[in-house]
Amino acid sequence: MTLQDRLRADVTAAMRSGDALRRDTLRMAVSAIYNAEKRDGRPYADDEVAVILTKEVKTRRESVEAFEKGGRPELAAKEAAEIAILSEFLPQSLTEAELTLLVRQALSETGASSPRDMGKVMGWLSPRTRGRAEGRVLSGLVAAALATAAPGQTPDDTGASGAGQG
Repeated sequence: MTLQDRLRADVTAAMRSGDALRRDTLRMAVSAIYNAEKRDGRPYADDEVAVILTKEVKTRRESVEAFEKGGRPELAAKEAAEIAILSEFLPQSLTEAELTLLVRQALSETGASSPRDMGKVMGWLSPRTRGRAEGRVLSGLVAAALATAAPGQTPDDTGASGAGQG
C-alpha cells in the first residue's frame, strides 16, 4: 500500500468515525499532493509524497509560532494537532547522531575540505535524508563539520604555499 493509499484510506476512516480535524487535515494533504502531481504532470512516488507532507508540517510549525506570538493559543493547539496527524505518515526522523554520521560519510565520499564544498556535500546528503531531516539542521551540521575540517584555511589557501621552495 502506497503512502497516498494510506492517506486516502485514513480520510475515509476519519469520515466514518466523525473525526473532523483528522478528516480535514488529511484532505488538505491529499489536495497538496494532487496539486503537485498535476503541476508536474506525473504521479509521485512515496519519497516525493513524504517531501510534500514535510512541507505541510513545516508550514504548520511556522503557523504555531505565529499564533503563539499573536496570543492565539487555541489556533496554535489546532495546528499542533494537525502536525501530530501528518507526522504519522512521515518516515521516522533521523537522530542528531545519525545525521552526524551521515555528514561524516558525506565529507569522506565527496572529499569536501572547506566551506566552499558545502553545495557538494548537501547534494550528496539531500537524497539520503529527504523527508527525514530538516534542511536547516542538516546545513548547520555540514557547516560546522566543514569549519572544523579545515580550521584556519582561507578560500585562497590551496595548500601549495610552500611549492617551489627547497
